[in-house]
Parts: sequence; structure tokens; C-alpha cells
Amino acid sequence: PLFQWLQEQGQVADAEMHRVFNCGIGMTLAVARSDAEQVQQILEKAGEKVFRIGEITAGTGRVDIRP
Repeated sequence: PLFQWLQEQGQVADAEMHRVFNCGIGMTLAVARSDAEQVQQILEKAGEKVFRIGEITAGTGRVDIRP
């Protein structure tokens, strides 16, 4: 709610909000797909909540932010 209020009050475009703020993701790890399950199990055993949020692929240099 705070970021929505800031965006509305400042009339800030979505792209600028994404550029300035980290979107609330927090810490991320990039691991090989073959290691992902084991890494997730280790983190969960340590009490962490794990979300798989994407994958790294070859790109065109264009940024695509999906809600």
C-alpha cells in the first residue's frame, strides 16, 4: 500500500517504480536447474521460505517485467 500511495501521489510511471525500488523480492539465488531441488530442500530445512521466481535465459537486451 505504501508504494502504491507513493506512485499515485508522485504520479510515477510503473517503469520508474520498478527501476527505483526492488519490488520486494529480497534475497535471490541463481543456481543450476539440476541443483535447484537440493538447494530448496537445504534452505527450507534451515527455516527459509523458498519461491522459485524464474529462470535465466538468453535474451535480446530488452527487459520484460511481468506482474
